[in-house]
Amino acid sequence: MKPSDMPTAYAKPLTRADVTEMIVAARMHKGIRWADVAKKLGQSKEWTTTACLGQMQMTKKQAETVGRIFELPPEAVKVLQYVPYKGGLPTAVPTDPLIYRLYEIVMIYGPAIKELIHEEFGDGIMSAIDFDMDLTRLPNDKGDRVKIVLTGKYLQYKTF
Repeated sequence: MKPSDMPTAYAKPLTRADVTEMIVAARMHKGIRWADVAKKLGQSKEWTTTACLGQMQMTKKQAETVGRIFELPPEAVKVLQYVPYKGGLPTAVPTDPLIYRLYEIVMIYGPAIKELIHEEFGDGIMSAIDFDMDLTRLPNDKGDRVKIVLTGKYLQYKTF
């Protein structure tokens, strides 16, 4: 039996990576801006982009809206509604220059950020679950600046 003769239930299902590739390709082809997708979803551009790139679970309504925007097949719309495996990068140390620079910031300033959070709040962490992000462009005569504001709920480690 050839794969094309197999019932649909046995065909290779779409993966989150497949759906992300479909979205990215459609976005480039159609010239869609992430901020425009976010407006249609009623979410921030930061969350929307993260979700469309496969790192967040969408509600049925959100997934259907994204499906219409990017002309995705029904199976892809279903994939967007499942909880994804989060945080996967193709390499342990990022090789994309922009992502690497963010990684570099954390490598260099991370220990100081950790010390300052502990000094101000105590022994705990900043949540990446109860979290907000805002990315804006700041005009500057010496070259525009990227401003990224991260806010996360402080979670104290408990003793037991």
